[in-house]
Amino acid sequence: MTANQERALEQTAEPATVLEIPMEPEHPEIGVLAFVPDRWGRGFWMPRQHCLTRLARHYRVVWVNPAQEWRHARSSNRAHRVFSRPLANRPGFTVYDPPSWLPQFYRPGALAKLAFDLRARQACRELWRQGCRRLVVYLWRPEFARALDVLDADLTCYHIDDEYSFSSEDLPNSPEECALIERVDQVIVHSAGLMEKKGFLNPRNALLPLGVDYREFSAEWPEPEDLRAIPHPRIGYMGILKKQLDWPVLQFLAAGHPEWSFVLIGSVSRHPEAVHAVEEIGRLPNVHLLGAKPPTEVARYTRHLDVCLMPYLTDGYTRYIYPLKLHEYLAAGRPAVGARIRTLEDFAGIVELPVTHEEWAAAVTRSLSAAENSASRVRARQNVARQHDWDLLVDRLAALFGERLREARQRRSLTQPFLRRA
Repeated sequence: MTANQERALEQTAEPATVLEIPMEPEHPEIGVLAFVPDRWGRGFWMPRQHCLTRLARHYRVVWVNPAQEWRHARSSNRAHRVFSRPLANRPGFTVYDPPSWLPQFYRPGALAKLAFDLRARQACRELWRQGCRRLVVYLWRPEFARALDVLDADLTCYHIDDEYSFSSEDLPNSPEECALIERVDQVIVHSAGLMEKKGFLNPRNALLPLGVDYREFSAEWPEPEDLRAIPHPRIGYMGILKKQLDWPVLQFLAAGHPEWSFVLIGSVSRHPEAVHAVEEIGRLPNVHLLGAKPPTEVARYTRHLDVCLMPYLTDGYTRYIYPLKLHEYLAAGRPAVGARIRTLEDFAGIVELPVTHEEWAAAVTRSLSAAENSASRVRARQNVARQHDWDLLVDRLAALFGERLREARQRRSLTQPFLRRA
């Protein structure tokens, strides 16, 4: 990026906005029932956590935890809170945790469908109890498509934030996912690659990139205690240590540059390839494995790295991903080096995109230079991240939902429950 481009970006970027969080949603009569693949409160925050907690500023949101498998369901329902509100600053955000008598069944099919239907209706009734009279059914995986048959929604939305085959080969879209995309009222897609592969199946699609809590990641934080003893320069990666990372590149860099400290922060995937790769690289004296950190501490570590990495393999899976860490790195002002995948190519002016092992080493060396750490380069990175603040992105999402709801034909009176009658 040239100096003129940097100045133009700085002039057009809007200053960060400090948003006042209302005690109640802006439109409390609208409820969003979100079917998600993971339980609330576990692991890193993914796009669904960021989107749905902020969407609760606009509408009432119920996060539907996946049901436990019937083998592991609790035998007693005592002290089990089916509905909870875990965020004090988001009173419109509710978590539904299915009771033990409604576990996940796989067979017979009729029993599995019945249990799903009862869970969906129980969660939906909570929105009705909270005063909602219009319903958005918001699906985050194809396996929740049955909710469209159970609930009579004013708006249905399918959110695509990944290639759910998780295959290193570029596989065709599954018939089940195609049918879901074509059926819903609105499709949200995170990456340009996914839009090209799936978005064309429904003309009512919208590209919503991943974002960052800009205020959190751009703030000055004290150095975490377990990072203090690690010498500079620190070359870091934050995220799950998984098989989709280019471990040969990381091994090459760490072994070839003992003067650099490599800091890997995140849990280790259970996949044997990932476990073996982490064991191998962990033997090097300049590699520091700090483990997983709570979501509230991630920004503190990012701020004290010298170069941040996105070392993905380039294959049929990673061509569709949008790294959540991209804008977190940029908000912290850190130089970023990443693999040449589809999403990162759109940020080639602000992120180094090497290909060969030697190019990776050269890119990290350049990123450590005074020029790449100048005040103007830091501002340029942060200006990109500021435009991807989660609050701004979710405001766009809420506005889109509002527009679609206004367009929707009224299919019932506002006093009729939104549960499909048998």
